[in-house]
Amino acid sequence: MVKHVEPDQILVKMPSLRAVRSFVAAAKYQNFTRAAEALCVTQAAISRQIRELEASLGVSLFKRAGRAVELTEAGTIFYDAAYLSFVNIAQAAQRIKNSDKRKHELIICCSPAFSAFWLSSRLPSFFAGHPDIDVNIVTTNNFLKMEPGIHPDIFINKVSDPREGYHSIPLFYDLIYPVCSPLFLKQNPDIVTLDGLLNTTLLNLSPYGRSQIAEHVDWEVWLSSHGVSLDIDSEGARHLFNANDYNMLIQMVLNHQGVSLGWNQLVKPMIEQGWLVRVGDYEAEYREKLHYLTYSQSKKDNPAFRAFKDWFLDVIKTEDTCLNRDVSTPTQPLKP
Repeated sequence: MVKHVEPDQILVKMPSLRAVRSFVAAAKYQNFTRAAEALCVTQAAISRQIRELEASLGVSLFKRAGRAVELTEAGTIFYDAAYLSFVNIAQAAQRIKNSDKRKHELIICCSPAFSAFWLSSRLPSFFAGHPDIDVNIVTTNNFLKMEPGIHPDIFINKVSDPREGYHSIPLFYDLIYPVCSPLFLKQNPDIVTLDGLLNTTLLNLSPYGRSQIAEHVDWEVWLSSHGVSLDIDSEGARHLFNANDYNMLIQMVLNHQGVSLGWNQLVKPMIEQGWLVRVGDYEAEYREKLHYLTYSQSKKDNPAFRAFKDWFLDVIKTEDTCLNRDVSTPTQPLKP
């Protein structure tokens, strides 16, 4: 037995798009004749469509004064919504039409933190050498489930096998140490010791919403690697602020609000510029999990991809960011 679909109330109640288009043109030009010229139809057709739309809505959309027209209050409300909707539709249609023409575009997916603190400061050098290549950055903490229509050419993250048809190149491991602003260190000199850290404001990266980033390192994990327990119920460790947004934590550090863990590949440039300072001599290396440049096999011989890959790996080697593998040798094809 065929199951009938219930009427879609939104689509059923939608006014005629042809009538709405005529209305938007008339409202934009405030003249039916000019609207007709813009749409390559007759003035009578514009008038008829608008009358039908007004009858459908049960209100007047225009105040007519000779050849000129002026929107009513209801007309203004409807125009604002209708015009924005047509703009969105037109832009989406144009993107679809142009999708096959973009021979030199790369879609790169990475975390918001890597985009903000690593890529953003280095991409200008790539653009300078390759002005014919467009780069589209998509940031997410959900690497295993992309939005519909998003098909990255490159992933930069700690998942070595994101999906079938991709290959991975190992990059670097994590080197993590505490960082704060120079002013905060000056005001709190005792934080250079582990006991001092436990008695200051710790800005902590929480795992919520970040389950697909791979293993998680927070203050409790980092301190335990130095034989120290972070007891949140004790008097000494009561200043603990949690957020799952690393960008926010670093901004708080720059605003002299506490100490955060610093991932070397992300904070090193800010240390070199004097915005941040390392706190003490303690650090922790996590060599068991690497960051990867993972690329679609279909892009292997694509000139734009090869240019980006060569540039990216050259920057990594030049900066010597905790390399512990020969990054020039890709791994075997990934399993689904």
